[in-house]
Amino acid sequence: MPTVVFADIVGSTGLFEQMGDANASLLMNSLTGLLGKVFEQHQGRVVKLLGDGVFAVFPDAGSAVTACVTLQSRFQTDPVIPVGGTAPIQMQMGVESGELVEIDGDCFGDAVNSASRLADLAGADQILTTQHVWDELVAAQRPMLRSLGPMHLRGKSQISHIYRVEWQSGRDVDATAMGMSMYTPTAHQSLALTVQGRTQVFQLTNTGITIGRSTDASLPVLDPRVSRVHATIRSRGGQIVLSDASSFGTWVYFGNQAEAVALRRTECFLVGFGQLSLGCKIDADKAPLVSFEVS
Repeated sequence: MPTVVFADIVGSTGLFEQMGDANASLLMNSLTGLLGKVFEQHQGRVVKLLGDGVFAVFPDAGSAVTACVTLQSRFQTDPVIPVGGTAPIQMQMGVESGELVEIDGDCFGDAVNSASRLADLAGADQILTTQHVWDELVAAQRPMLRSLGPMHLRGKSQISHIYRVEWQSGRDVDATAMGMSMYTPTAHQSLALTVQGRTQVFQLTNTGITIGRSTDASLPVLDPRVSRVHATIRSRGGQIVLSDASSFGTWVYFGNQAEAVALRRTECFLVGFGQLSLGCKIDADKAPLVSFEVS
């Protein structure tokens, strides 16, 4: 199945401020030319040069992922440091598979939009992709993909299951979501949960805490829409994971986002602050809400 790649240079705006328009433009042209050359070596076709990145299409997911890994590895082993700077150039990439419509050499479709959003979502040195790509990869390539759970991609109504391509052997790079670093493992994390003005602070462990209608729950929430054991929250690999175990689902609203990550017997990472709506959406009548804040 056709696979789309968006590869962007991290912090390109700062480079123009640092180097000046003329020098930064020359650097961008050189870098995008390098991206295009490597993509073409892996059966990719450059659809557009984006000024600070490349939009390319590949005949299959395997070729696309291999090309992205090749580029990231190359920037790691042979770093490009801008004149007058100290930090090397870094890339962020999004990969998505799906049907495409081609008009006058340009390509359109949901896969194009998703790949662009994934590139925006990715952090420096990262390659993000979705379940569609995982399904298309051969078995030998799938172990490279680490699940980040269900996430909401900006502009899409449905939740996407996001994966990170683990191309750096022996390193666990921080994951990102919603445009900022969100999964930095730490030795000690606490989670403040607030229900009806009452706040409890929990120290996260592997055994985790429970939220539910049961009086035995770590955080009891008495509402008929809340299951006896509605959700669990535990620490996994230095990250805080919320797992829905309810009958009616859990809606997770990060920060001030109006749209939620909807969980139905699935899980996602908790980061920053936000609200959990248990058993219904946040705009339902007297929705049972739990505010959370990670510190």
